[in-house]
Amino acid sequence: MRIITLLLTLAVGAAAQTPPTTVPAPPDVAAPPADAAKSPSGLATKVIKKGTSADKPSKDDLVTINYTGWTTDGKMFDSSVTKGKPATFRVAGVIAGFSEGLQLMTVGETLRLWIPQNLAYKGVENRPKGMLVFDVELLSIPNRAPADVKAPPPDAQKTASGLAYKVLQPGVGGRHPKPTNQVTVDYSGWTTDGKMFDSSIVAGKPATFAVDGVIPGWTEALQLMVEGEKMRIWIPEKIAYGGKQAPYGMLVFEVELVRIQ
Repeated sequence: MRIITLLLTLAVGAAAQTPPTTVPAPPDVAAPPADAAKSPSGLATKVIKKGTSADKPSKDDLVTINYTGWTTDGKMFDSSVTKGKPATFRVAGVIAGFSEGLQLMTVGETLRLWIPQNLAYKGVENRPKGMLVFDVELLSIPNRAPADVKAPPPDAQKTASGLAYKVLQPGVGGRHPKPTNQVTVDYSGWTTDGKMFDSSIVAGKPATFAVDGVIPGWTEALQLMVEGEKMRIWIPEKIAYGGKQAPYGMLVFEVELVRIQ
């Protein structure tokens, strides 16, 4: 995996809180309610929470989701919630009903799916049988570049070095990392033509490294952040790789500061 730093250690970030051991089944787990939408395939869906974006994934996209699945008798058989970590995978890489449901969703939306057996595991041994019910929250489409990837928008803040940044998610506390601190982050990076060149989210492993062990634009941006904060940063070439190696030009990252060690 390519990474933005010359000296880098990969580590899986520990969950800040102990995840639940189970997620209770919804009251309509036995069958789709009358107000559920139904597709020609037999998939039934109901919006539990509206999305925050108009973006919908295609079958070729990657998605990051939180989900829980139950059989119709209310038994939970799988959940990213109990694992304490969202799942990332390709839309086309899951059972047909799940793939169809994901393509109906917008980012930020939570959808309940009732997937008939012929769109699920089709009675395969050692797999959940019958109709399956899932609650799915679409967190992001990590391979997609942000709409403002070409240049910082007018509301982005800028520093004397040329770094531009925009807070996407506020953090907690007032502690900022120092250059000598180790930090754990989740991130994705694109060139300004929208090509993703690196992502800890796609790799499934948050990255842990010293703040002063990365490119200058990253070192500067990290010191502006607090734990839990998510920021989009535009790093000019002079404080990225300086034109000495790929990726060239201005680089755009979305970075979440998971933890200051």
